[in-house]
Amino acid sequence: MPAAYVPQGAWTALITPFDRSGKIDEKAFQQLVEFQLAQGIDGLVPAGTTGESPTLTWEEHNHVIEAAVKLAGGKKGVLAGTGSNSSGEAIEATKHAREAGASAALLVDCYYNKPSSLELRTEYYEAVLAAVPEIPLVPYVIPGRSVTALSAADLALLHRASPKRVPAVKEATGSLERMREDRALAGASLAIMSGDDDLTLTMMQDAKIGSSGVISVMTNIVPGAIVKMVAAQRSGETSKANEIGKQLAPLFKLVGCAAEREVQVGGTTVKVADKFPNPVPVKTMMAGLGMPAGNCRKPIGKMTKPAVQACRSALQEVLRNAPEFLKPVGQAFGADVAKRLADDAVWAALTRS
Repeated sequence: MPAAYVPQGAWTALITPFDRSGKIDEKAFQQLVEFQLAQGIDGLVPAGTTGESPTLTWEEHNHVIEAAVKLAGGKKGVLAGTGSNSSGEAIEATKHAREAGASAALLVDCYYNKPSSLELRTEYYEAVLAAVPEIPLVPYVIPGRSVTALSAADLALLHRASPKRVPAVKEATGSLERMREDRALAGASLAIMSGDDDLTLTMMQDAKIGSSGVISVMTNIVPGAIVKMVAAQRSGETSKANEIGKQLAPLFKLVGCAAEREVQVGGTTVKVADKFPNPVPVKTMMAGLGMPAGNCRKPIGKMTKPAVQACRSALQEVLRNAPEFLKPVGQAFGADVAKRLADDAVWAALTRS
């Protein structure tokens, strides 16, 4: 019996660990999920962007979801990433997620082929709803990745037509005005989950948004701290939530990481700004701390020295200001966090040569 889908609290957008040969590291995945569960995470989100779904085969994709459901054991919800730029693929993936025992399915707006919002609603979300009954669907609006975006109006139509089937949205537009429009049009019954760690408290504290929680990247590293932060805000302990958020801010700023480099082109020095996307910063930090994250799959590779140093510095700042947040990592994975953060060789091995 799947755990009920309750769209609130802190959910982890799980990374997918790979071994040295590039295959999914089954043991590492189990260790990472067990760490999440031990730290009190509210739910698991396998096979999403953070899980490198674009480079997983569908067989791998399905396997990761099955593994997450099995490890959750019906005690925690599993929101399975099943979106695609093909409605047919999304239908098949969502059917599999339902059969595997997932609590709900997360469908990202169709990337690359850029359907209109009308087409997203009618030819994608409604098509999956019709083809795969008995599992809630959560639209994932992230135009920075997909270019296209389900409009607030079409989201509201989906939710109002079937509140139990479309109970929530993962909001990663970065636009507070857009989120306020979501709430105004869909009403109080729509759960708005933050898709951006650094906006979570802002979204929860804004009465015109009223976010109920976050689907977080940084819970891969500090699940307990983020669970406490969200729980504090939900219980009205705003000062406590803000203090935790302030201590975690260095990590929240590095879900994606930008760094500049100089290139010599025909005798001319050119500055190039590289934007290293999720999940490479979080996987770099996890590996640096001694967690079994592995590398990302190509074309995502290692980051440059300035970017790696930014990640290391952020962790060092958290260790100085709130060492208790990183203590569980050392305990769960047998790592001396302080020693690893001070060891140049650890971070040099994670840097693009």
